[in-house]
Amino acid sequence: MGRRFPLRGLAAAGFAAALMLYAGVACGADMPVPREDRDADHALVLEIGTAGEWPLDGSRPNFGGTIAAEITPIENWLELEFGLTMLGTAGHTDASGDILFKKPFQLSPTVEFMIGAGPSLSRTLNGPERGTSVSAEFALDFMFWPTKNLGWYIEPTWSINPRNGQQSAAISIGILIGFPQR
Repeated sequence: MGRRFPLRGLAAAGFAAALMLYAGVACGADMPVPREDRDADHALVLEIGTAGEWPLDGSRPNFGGTIAAEITPIENWLELEFGLTMLGTAGHTDASGDILFKKPFQLSPTVEFMIGAGPSLSRTLNGPERGTSVSAEFALDFMFWPTKNLGWYIEPTWSINPRNGQQSAAISIGILIGFPQR
């Protein structure tokens, strides 16, 4: 029988998702975003959230926080995300950074979808498996903008280490803060 995910972690992720969905709906209900503001892109988008990772070999899941900055060098074609994540579980702490190259798709005036890939560098800071590893990471990114410069996101990812074949599935969810272009 496979390893069960801890209910506490799933409950916390579900609560965070429900809270952000409620906040997004509540904020957007009273403050409609004018069309010209919805079409204007941000110079920088800051993502702050929680993250969970489940190694697909049955190892213990890891939970922690994440922060990322996203820029758009080519409008409607390429977005770059630079992210940092700290994950912990009983026995070790992982720090990782990634660069994702994403193709954006505007699904509606307030919903954006992106698909992306890029390298990820991870370092285990303590515990018996200390070391550094490089992985390839693939992501789906759903962004919801109920207001002009404040929104929320959910980003499932899958990564594989080409050296040893280790795979993991992860998800991050959090708030978006958009900084307008000048």
